[in-house]
Amino acid sequence: MSHASYSIALIAEILDASPVFSDTEAMISQLATDSRSVIYPAESLFFALKAQRDGHKYVDDAYKNGIRNFVVTEKGSLEKYEDVNILVVSDVLLSLQNLSAYNRSQYDLKVLAITGSNGKTIVKEWLYQLLANDFNIVKSPKSFNSQIGVPLSVWQIEEEHTMGIFEAGISRSGEMSSLAQIIKPTIGILTNIGEAHAEGFFSHAEKLKEKLKLFNNAELLIYSPDYTTGLSPKDLPAKAQFSWSLKEKADLQILFIEPIESKSYIRALCKGIEIECLIPFRDNASVENGIICWATLLALGYSGKEADARLEKLTRVSMRLELKTGINQCSVIDDSYSADTSSLAIALDFLNLQNQHAKKTLILSDLVETGKSNEILYTEIAALLKQKNLHRLIGVGPNISSSDEFFDLEKVFFKDTQSFIQNFPALHFNNETILVKGARKFEFERISKLITLKIHDTILEIDLNALSGNLQFYRNKLKSGVKVMAMVKAFSYGSGSFEIANLLQYNKVDYLAVAFTDEGVSLRKAGITIPIMVMSPEPSGFDAIIKHNLEPEIYSLDILKSFSGYLNDNDYDYPIHLKLDTGMHRLGFEEPDLPDLLRTLVETTKLKVISVFSHLVGSDSASLDEFSVHQLNRFTDMANDIEAGLNYSFIRHISNTSGITRHPDAQLDMVRIGIGLYGFDGNLLNNQSLRTVAVLKTTVTQVKKLKANETVGYSRKGVLSGGGDIATVKIGYADGYNRKFGNGVGIMIINGKRVNTVGVICMDMCMLDVTGLDVKIGDEVIVFNSELPIVELANQIDTIPYEILTNISQRVKRIYFYE
Repeated sequence: MSHASYSIALIAEILDASPVFSDTEAMISQLATDSRSVIYPAESLFFALKAQRDGHKYVDDAYKNGIRNFVVTEKGSLEKYEDVNILVVSDVLLSLQNLSAYNRSQYDLKVLAITGSNGKTIVKEWLYQLLANDFNIVKSPKSFNSQIGVPLSVWQIEEEHTMGIFEAGISRSGEMSSLAQIIKPTIGILTNIGEAHAEGFFSHAEKLKEKLKLFNNAELLIYSPDYTTGLSPKDLPAKAQFSWSLKEKADLQILFIEPIESKSYIRALCKGIEIECLIPFRDNASVENGIICWATLLALGYSGKEADARLEKLTRVSMRLELKTGINQCSVIDDSYSADTSSLAIALDFLNLQNQHAKKTLILSDLVETGKSNEILYTEIAALLKQKNLHRLIGVGPNISSSDEFFDLEKVFFKDTQSFIQNFPALHFNNETILVKGARKFEFERISKLITLKIHDTILEIDLNALSGNLQFYRNKLKSGVKVMAMVKAFSYGSGSFEIANLLQYNKVDYLAVAFTDEGVSLRKAGITIPIMVMSPEPSGFDAIIKHNLEPEIYSLDILKSFSGYLNDNDYDYPIHLKLDTGMHRLGFEEPDLPDLLRTLVETTKLKVISVFSHLVGSDSASLDEFSVHQLNRFTDMANDIEAGLNYSFIRHISNTSGITRHPDAQLDMVRIGIGLYGFDGNLLNNQSLRTVAVLKTTVTQVKKLKANETVGYSRKGVLSGGGDIATVKIGYADGYNRKFGNGVGIMIINGKRVNTVGVICMDMCMLDVTGLDVKIGDEVIVFNSELPIVELANQIDTIPYEILTNISQRVKRIYFYE
């Protein structure tokens, strides 16, 4: 994150650090918390945070990337470098927060702080749209609202800014005070208080009081009494309050909300005077977020008429990058609705995470409302693109076009989006990853549509942030030094291939595991370099295994001899993994097999046992705990015999997803995480603490009105005895929606309402009973998400979540989201 410079010597004083200086005059303008995400290394200060990973393990990587300034709790490997500045502190995170708080204290500007359970990011972005004409605004990038994200956001404040808009999120008691000290808000905004992160608090009241600590020293609080139940106005923080409500008297009291086509007409009383506004959205969440913005404008002194004029021009905000399949074997990262330097850096990091194509292209519009001259702005962007190793830039807009001299890479420029579209055939996109990054006024969705393969209206959305969060949840359960093998077999449980593997590789898992050789080959061709175990190797695939440096699971003497015999005589120590059968009785060596196994391994130098493992039969079941202990003991005895026979050690692993949370003694040297990555753990009540990764959605094709006793679908099994409305939706058993969901068994969600299936499930579609609902062609239909979880669908047809996920057809397009 960039900002006006401080000297490293001054920063040492601010942090009360114990310094080791090589250059006391080094100037710092960037704060880095990830060794891979560095823009200007010479001006960067690396904080070795102990968050998802211990940053001290990556100081050497940061050094290799050009960083020479570090904040650490221990010098460690940095002592070997003579050209570094080291600031030793007792708490790296606290130091990051204190430095950012110091920076905040240097500027006198109006600061809006937003907290709540839902809607923080949308309200922040909409307020930016509404106020950007009147203020030079600095704001949180994306949803940077955590203990790390807030200080990185506030560090961006510079002299020219006249307003800051920052969001703050917490997940447990005791976290808000530090964020309040950093942000020091003058105006506070409380959004919806729901159940998000509820597990970190004893009660709803505790969570509310913790969030309100953000506003203790604010001048004004904008809130709804609908979300502060149990507190009177005198109990609320801030010197003054401005309230809004859908239910009771308030400074902004909503009288009624009337849908008009795709908009919502709202009438209200503002301190006794009737006012109105038109918000260009109809869904409940957007309407509520719009009302919060309305209340904020009114509280800031804008007239009802001016507020209405601005609110009507609000545009939808997409805070998530979308990874899609593109034309001509391309991958497309769609971020076509926002363009600023902070979000550009985030998007470029995500672009570099993709390894499936060697060439990386950026389509970038002018960046507007940055407050910087073209020379300064595009010099910074050019340096950023060079640092991120971009291969091609396609610039759109008069400002970036006139700044072409700053860019030293393959480049082409167009005056506007229409010119790009007219010249599209000559640009020759092929086998590359393309990042589309544009300010909203450039309408880059037109470009995205050109380069993205047309998708079936039924799509599976994969939240990569949620998957990363689930991985970290399990990592937090592991003992120090325990490795992680991530299971990506069966198309990553239906969620994707290289898209998931790239993320796992970026998050530094130690191993990937696939079922078959061709899955491993596909990952290697997509740029995955970490070790990959093949669980079901076949002799016909041995050549590919060796060619692509895959590591086979060996579960029988036959497969061991076949693979050893396939290797050349001069091959040495090829890595293999031994599967032991401790009770599953599917595959693996048993105790009587060990003498022959050891004899064969000792007689050859071609093979090296990298790991020995087994599989727990019932790690999620308390009734099988005794058998799990028996398996672990049996595995330990067999592994000890193998180690003694080979005279060298290897990785041992037996624990799977549920085993991590229920059997800590079974973690050994490595664990295998499978379905837990995607949000399911049979040991956790309602999968508590895990995030929903996948959302399956489709659309309404047609709506029909049935008379009493008319039928719908094959065999006349779909009957509405009293008549009603039927919506046909674009998903069927060819998409993986099981025929057992037919005849009222299955449930989907339309416009927030649950509806049942009617009649049999067809190959490409099915029908829903939408009687009494306002449903139209093109409406979104949720097949499963966090509100209608896969576990519930599995229970409906007496199966397990694995089957629901893995049955989703390949013709259902996957879209990957990343914040």
